[in-house]
Amino acid sequence: MSEAKVPGYSSDERAPLPPPRDLLIRAEDRVRLQEESARHPWNPRSEIHGYMLGRRAGLARVGVNLLRVPPGKESFAFHRHLREEEFAFVLSGKGVVDVGDETFEIGPGDFLGFPAGSHPHNLRNTGREDLVYLSGGENRNAEIAEFPRDGKVMVRVGRDVTVYPRAAGEPFWPRHGGAEGSDDVGPHEG
Repeated sequence: MSEAKVPGYSSDERAPLPPPRDLLIRAEDRVRLQEESARHPWNPRSEIHGYMLGRRAGLARVGVNLLRVPPGKESFAFHRHLREEEFAFVLSGKGVVDVGDETFEIGPGDFLGFPAGSHPHNLRNTGREDLVYLSGGENRNAEIAEFPRDGKVMVRVGRDVTVYPRAAGEPFWPRHGGAEGSDDVGPHEG
């Protein structure tokens, strides 16, 4: 395995690079790979199948997945990421996406982008064929995700994941006697 050498980079820490042939995943090779399947434990309608393409190609900071959701099923649980961006590009099939309080029909060629901290979302297959899409997003070392319909918050640091009931939270900073409706103020604000 060769090492990455970045011009002008003085650190002795160099990430090992995979061989060039491992950076390309051809369609004919992908069909021979074992398709992975998952269901979200909080959503009994969740059923998703696919390939973690980014991981297979050695990507560590970005996840790229080719996913399919069978008819009548959902991708995940209604959620939003507070630190990581996420996207989906529909390749085939039809469905709907719940984004915040709104629902939109989706089909081939539609792109969904979810900046960090944006509206909660989830995909549902309402068609008669699999809903197939390319999904991707950041893989930060630490992430917080909210699941508003389930009343839960997930905190991930590295590979450690902890789930908290949303109602169990309490404000970290006490409210100041400011104007009605003012937000909590941190140590470097106000």
